[in-house]
Amino acid sequence: MGLAILCGAGILASAAEESPGSAPGVVLKDVAVPMRDGVALRADIWLPKAEGRFPTLVYRTPYGKADAAKEWSTFEKLPARGYAVVIQDVRGRYASDGEFLPYQNEGKDGYDTIEWAARQPWSDGNVGTFGLSYPGAVQWLAAVENPPHLKAMVPAMTFSTPRNFFYSGGLFDDSWLEWTWMNIAPDARKRKKLPGPQTHEEAKAAWKSEHERMEGYLPLRDLPDFKQAAPFYYQWLAHAPADPWWDWAELRNKYDRVHCAVLNFSGWYDEAYGPDGATTNFNGLLAARKDVKDPATRTIIGPWTHGAQDTRKSGERDFGPTAPVDYDELILRWMDHYLRGIDNGAEKDAPVRIFVMGTNQWRDEKSWPLQRAQDNSFYLAADAADSRLGKLSGAGGQSRATTSSFLSDPVHPVADAYDAYGAHDYRALAGREDVLVFDSEPMAKDTEATGPITAEMFVSADVKDFDLWVRLLDVAPDGTAFNLMSPGLDVLRASWRQETVKPELLQPGKIYKLTLDRMLTSNTFLKGHRIRVQVSGAFYPHFSRNLQTGESEITSKESRAGRIVLHHDAEHASRIILPIIDK
Repeated sequence: MGLAILCGAGILASAAEESPGSAPGVVLKDVAVPMRDGVALRADIWLPKAEGRFPTLVYRTPYGKADAAKEWSTFEKLPARGYAVVIQDVRGRYASDGEFLPYQNEGKDGYDTIEWAARQPWSDGNVGTFGLSYPGAVQWLAAVENPPHLKAMVPAMTFSTPRNFFYSGGLFDDSWLEWTWMNIAPDARKRKKLPGPQTHEEAKAAWKSEHERMEGYLPLRDLPDFKQAAPFYYQWLAHAPADPWWDWAELRNKYDRVHCAVLNFSGWYDEAYGPDGATTNFNGLLAARKDVKDPATRTIIGPWTHGAQDTRKSGERDFGPTAPVDYDELILRWMDHYLRGIDNGAEKDAPVRIFVMGTNQWRDEKSWPLQRAQDNSFYLAADAADSRLGKLSGAGGQSRATTSSFLSDPVHPVADAYDAYGAHDYRALAGREDVLVFDSEPMAKDTEATGPITAEMFVSADVKDFDLWVRLLDVAPDGTAFNLMSPGLDVLRASWRQETVKPELLQPGKIYKLTLDRMLTSNTFLKGHRIRVQVSGAFYPHFSRNLQTGESEITSKESRAGRIVLHHDAEHASRIILPIIDK
């Protein structure tokens, strides 16, 4: 490897080119970075105009290093601020050699890249990492390998556990289908000389005609489209969410291995794993660093969708002029302090900064969850067993009917009318035969719910398995019903209730308590608004459909419609527990 590094230095010298204007002084193209197994990953290096050694930032991406600087303004600012920047294609993508296995190689490859960068003649040995989504995940996977020269990172909108990432609540996340089709398969087909779309533009055009077939294909493992271009997709399907095979992607038991400063970042309408990751990873680091004066970790969560932190709107909801943030400056301020030692007060910032929706205000907090939050229970109730529209009550035992029920048919699942995440008006779902809705009385005053949310549901069914969606919405006086988070944390597969490797199927007619305890948000239900709980058996096509036969949709295609009964008698008081902040 030492010889390879010297050869890499030679490439640096020959690849140097002057750049005009505000661009970096030197850009080194396609520099070979050797991995421990001999595979070469290639990077572009941006250096300041001045000579010397510089703190170094590493950005690793599967989406093409050549496009990274076009998509993010961060890169052009870094050399002017005194940073060397390494922009690398991950293994098996674009200019880099090897086979692409999403996420699986990023721990070791990230470690090797960070340590390689620290040894270069243009680096002062202090390395940081940054990036959002996949470029955020690679940072965590490298950090748990504990590279000695990694001093700081800003992993944005990424995960904490494969159980909330590849799967969620026991369901396979079907967004991987579109991700693979759009972002991964085109370059893979080009590299392997396979037929089919070979650019993002071609894939986008083909998706319009193919997505309904692909999204509805059963069994999942027999989908033909990725057999050659993306075989990893079927490897994921072959492993249940609790399978020990996934341990390579589990972060929650590895925080004591991470010794760098970490700024966590997400949005309430991010992919569901994002806010969960930002809070879970933050608290995990705090626990591992409980005896340290400066734990060097912080979390910021705004009202944004995935990657839209520079906008004031999420879906149809406008959060006002203070909602956007300067993402580049957040990164630079963190790195200036923890990489360069600049006394800019970053270590004194509040550990938690959240955007409270509804009142649309940023607020600093000392912890997550908020210590002053009080758990308030809202019980589900109905006037008649066949009612589709029920009530949320602050006290139990007030329901005239002891049950409510809805139909769940995998052939005709409840579907999302919107094709993008964000805040949307879901009032049209109320009253359907396959949806139950429970509304509170109008709020007598502004009522803030900030923190983790738990739903305790007592259910029975005439099928062996089903999925339970419990969605929280804010209903305005005009009837507008906005969701408060993206789909994923608000669902639980009944057979996954104990998170076992093998599903625990149901006995038809038996009452089970299903607890959904992964939801979280920060929202003020303004005076006159109502709290709504929406219950269904599907929310297609975001996650895979439960066939309700006891067989997996991964290996089977036969399905059965079922009636799901929600119990709300005194002994089985179904409820949602909200963390209310007393003003």
